[in-house]
Amino acid sequence: MIVVSQRVPIPPERVFAVLADGWLYASWVVGAAHIRQVDSHWPQVGSRIHHSVGPWPLSVKDVSAVVEVEENKLLELEARMWPMGVAKIRLTLTPDSDGGTDVEMGEKLMRGPLSLLPAPVQGAVLAPRNTEALRRLADIAVHR
Repeated sequence: MIVVSQRVPIPPERVFAVLADGWLYASWVVGAAHIRQVDSHWPQVGSRIHHSVGPWPLSVKDVSAVVEVEENKLLELEARMWPMGVAKIRLTLTPDSDGGTDVEMGEKLMRGPLSLLPAPVQGAVLAPRNTEALRRLADIAVHR
Protein backbone atom coordinates (compact mmCIF):
# COMPACT_ATOMS: atom_id res chain seq x y z
CA MET A 1 0.00 0.00 0.00
CA ILE A 2 1.30 3.46 -0.93
CA VAL A 3 0.85 5.77 2.10
CA VAL A 4 1.04 9.57 2.41
CA SER A 5 0.07 11.80 5.32
CA GLN A 6 -0.87 15.39 6.13
CA ARG A 7 -1.37 17.25 9.39
CA VAL A 8 -4.54 19.33 9.48
CA PRO A 9 -4.86 21.95 12.26
CA ILE A 10 -8.47 21.07 13.14
CA PRO A 11 -10.09 18.16 15.01
CA PRO A 12 -10.89 14.84 13.29
CA GLU A 13 -14.64 15.57 13.43
CA ARG A 14 -14.24 18.49 11.03
CA VAL A 15 -12.05 16.52 8.65
CA PHE A 16 -14.46 13.58 8.71
CA ALA A 17 -17.36 15.94 7.95
CA VAL A 18 -15.78 16.56 4.54
CA LEU A 19 -15.35 12.83 3.94
CA ALA A 20 -18.96 12.29 5.02
CA ASP A 21 -20.23 14.74 2.38
CA GLY A 22 -20.10 12.66 -0.78
CA TRP A 23 -20.92 15.66 -2.93
CA LEU A 24 -17.47 17.06 -2.06
CA TYR A 25 -15.65 13.92 -3.29
CA ALA A 26 -14.60 15.39 -6.65
CA SER A 27 -13.38 18.53 -4.86
CA TRP A 28 -10.56 16.72 -3.10
CA VAL A 29 -10.01 13.43 -4.99
CA VAL A 30 -7.54 14.07 -7.79
CA GLY A 31 -8.89 12.58 -11.01
CA ALA A 32 -12.53 12.41 -9.93
CA ALA A 33 -14.72 14.69 -11.98
CA HIS A 34 -18.48 14.93 -12.05
CA ILE A 35 -20.54 13.53 -9.16
CA ARG A 36 -23.78 12.10 -10.56
CA GLN A 37 -25.30 10.68 -7.38
CA VAL A 38 -24.48 10.00 -3.73
CA ASP A 39 -26.36 7.27 -1.92
CA SER A 40 -28.54 8.73 0.84
CA HIS A 41 -26.86 6.62 3.51
CA TRP A 42 -23.29 7.71 2.59
CA PRO A 43 -20.80 6.99 4.24
CA GLN A 44 -22.27 3.80 5.69
CA VAL A 45 -20.76 0.47 4.61
CA GLY A 46 -22.00 -0.45 1.15
CA SER A 47 -23.01 3.07 0.16
CA ARG A 48 -21.67 4.48 -3.09
CA ILE A 49 -20.73 7.67 -4.87
CA HIS A 50 -21.49 7.58 -8.59
CA HIS A 51 -18.84 9.70 -10.29
CA SER A 52 -16.84 10.22 -13.44
CA VAL A 53 -13.08 9.76 -13.57
CA GLY A 54 -10.73 11.53 -15.97
CA PRO A 55 -10.94 14.58 -18.21
CA TRP A 56 -13.88 15.23 -20.49
CA PRO A 57 -14.54 13.91 -23.14
CA LEU A 58 -12.53 10.84 -22.11
CA SER A 59 -14.14 10.56 -18.67
CA VAL A 60 -15.48 7.21 -17.52
CA LYS A 61 -18.57 6.76 -15.36
CA ASP A 62 -17.92 4.61 -12.31
CA VAL A 63 -18.47 4.30 -8.55
CA SER A 64 -16.62 4.32 -5.24
CA ALA A 65 -18.08 2.29 -2.37
CA VAL A 66 -17.55 2.30 1.38
CA VAL A 67 -15.93 -0.92 2.64
CA GLU A 68 -15.34 0.12 6.26
CA VAL A 69 -16.09 3.20 8.33
CA GLU A 70 -15.53 4.41 11.88
CA GLU A 71 -16.96 7.88 12.34
CA ASN A 72 -14.24 10.51 12.84
CA LYS A 73 -11.50 7.84 12.58
CA LEU A 74 -11.55 5.79 9.39
CA LEU A 75 -12.99 5.60 5.89
CA GLU A 76 -12.04 2.74 3.58
CA LEU A 77 -13.21 2.78 -0.01
CA GLU A 78 -13.14 0.60 -3.06
CA ALA A 79 -12.62 3.12 -5.84
CA ARG A 80 -13.29 1.99 -9.36
CA MET A 81 -11.56 3.48 -12.41
CA TRP A 82 -12.58 0.80 -14.85
CA PRO A 83 -11.17 -0.21 -17.34
CA MET A 84 -7.91 0.88 -15.70
CA GLY A 85 -8.49 -0.83 -12.38
CA VAL A 86 -9.89 -0.92 -8.88
CA ALA A 87 -8.13 0.52 -5.84
CA LYS A 88 -8.51 0.14 -2.08
CA ILE A 89 -8.19 3.53 -0.37
CA ARG A 90 -7.90 3.85 3.39
CA LEU A 91 -8.13 7.24 5.14
CA THR A 92 -7.21 7.23 8.82
CA LEU A 93 -7.75 10.24 11.10
CA THR A 94 -5.70 10.44 14.30
CA PRO A 95 -6.05 13.34 16.75
CA ASP A 96 -2.77 14.98 17.72
CA SER A 97 -1.81 16.65 20.99
CA ASP A 98 -2.38 20.17 19.57
CA GLY A 99 -6.05 19.65 18.66
CA GLY A 100 -5.29 18.88 15.03
CA THR A 101 -5.52 15.72 12.99
CA ASP A 102 -2.95 13.52 11.33
CA VAL A 103 -4.58 12.23 8.15
CA GLU A 104 -3.06 9.18 6.52
CA MET A 105 -4.11 8.03 3.07
CA GLY A 106 -3.11 4.61 1.81
CA GLU A 107 -3.91 3.27 -1.63
CA LYS A 108 -3.39 -0.12 -3.19
CA LEU A 109 -4.28 -1.01 -6.76
CA MET A 110 -6.21 -4.27 -6.45
CA ARG A 111 -7.43 -5.29 -9.90
CA GLY A 112 -7.05 -4.27 -13.51
CA PRO A 113 -4.10 -3.37 -15.73
CA LEU A 114 -2.68 -0.72 -13.39
CA SER A 115 -2.32 -3.27 -10.58
CA LEU A 116 0.28 -5.06 -12.73
CA LEU A 117 2.68 -2.11 -12.55
CA PRO A 118 5.69 -2.65 -10.27
CA ALA A 119 5.33 -1.13 -6.78
CA PRO A 120 7.94 1.61 -7.39
CA VAL A 121 6.05 2.77 -10.49
CA GLN A 122 2.74 2.72 -8.62
CA GLY A 123 4.33 4.76 -5.84
CA ALA A 124 5.74 7.30 -8.28
CA VAL A 125 2.23 7.90 -9.61
CA LEU A 126 0.07 7.49 -6.49
CA ALA A 127 2.16 9.31 -3.86
CA PRO A 128 2.12 12.76 -5.55
CA ARG A 129 -1.54 12.37 -6.54
CA ASN A 130 -2.59 11.42 -3.02
CA THR A 131 -0.41 14.12 -1.44
CA GLU A 132 -2.34 16.66 -3.52
CA ALA A 133 -5.65 14.99 -2.56
CA LEU A 134 -4.79 15.42 1.14
CA ARG A 135 -3.84 19.07 0.56
CA ARG A 136 -7.25 19.65 -1.03
CA LEU A 137 -9.02 17.76 1.76
CA ALA A 138 -7.20 19.87 4.36
CA ASP A 139 -8.07 23.15 2.61
CA ILE A 140 -11.75 22.26 2.41
CA ALA A 141 -11.89 21.06 6.01
CA VAL A 142 -10.08 24.10 7.42
CA HIS A 143 -11.99 26.72 5.41
CA ARG A 144 -15.43 25.11 5.45
